[in-house]
Amino acid sequence: MANNLNSLSDNELILGYRNGDCACFDALLARHQAKVYGYIFSVVKEKEASDDIFQDTFFKVITTINAGIYKDENKFIHWVMRIAHNLIVDYFRRNNKMPIVANHADNNTNVVDTLKVQGDNIESEIIRRENGKIIRKLIHMLPPEQRRVVILRHYGRCDFKDIAARTGVSINTALGRMRYAILNLRRLAQENDIYIEL
Repeated sequence: MANNLNSLSDNELILGYRNGDCACFDALLARHQAKVYGYIFSVVKEKEASDDIFQDTFFKVITTINAGIYKDENKFIHWVMRIAHNLIVDYFRRNNKMPIVANHADNNTNVVDTLKVQGDNIESEIIRRENGKIIRKLIHMLPPEQRRVVILRHYGRCDFKDIAARTGVSINTALGRMRYAILNLRRLAQENDIYIEL
């Protein structure tokens, strides 16, 4: 079965995953994880942060595919690398770090974008703290299973494999709960006239 999946194109695997075959996503992940993780680690140079960015990259991939808004243009890996790149930039921005980027053969990566990282000022730090308080209040309004996933992921710094083990569900279910938690947080914020970036 695995050999049959390996013969499929990225778009065929995505279609299979959309139709409920989780093995198709596993094959897609196995096909591209070395390239994606290698790029992330080559820029970030820290294993824990690289692991988190890698997990977040594929969380965004799964969320987009499940939402039905991914467009099949035979550019799956380019799209995934762009997501990873944007998350790396966010990581450096949050941590007020300037990356040292080695020469990279991948022409799809714009190193100039990576270097456009600016330190946060006092005002943005205050806003971030206030947003943190608001988000914590909203999290407590989530259904218990969604709240637990959010707390484990963002406060416990657990990856989705750990979350799945701790909550006794599959990784796919843990990712799904996270997706619904984000959708609910956005809805709760809108209902309460609160602006947050999620």
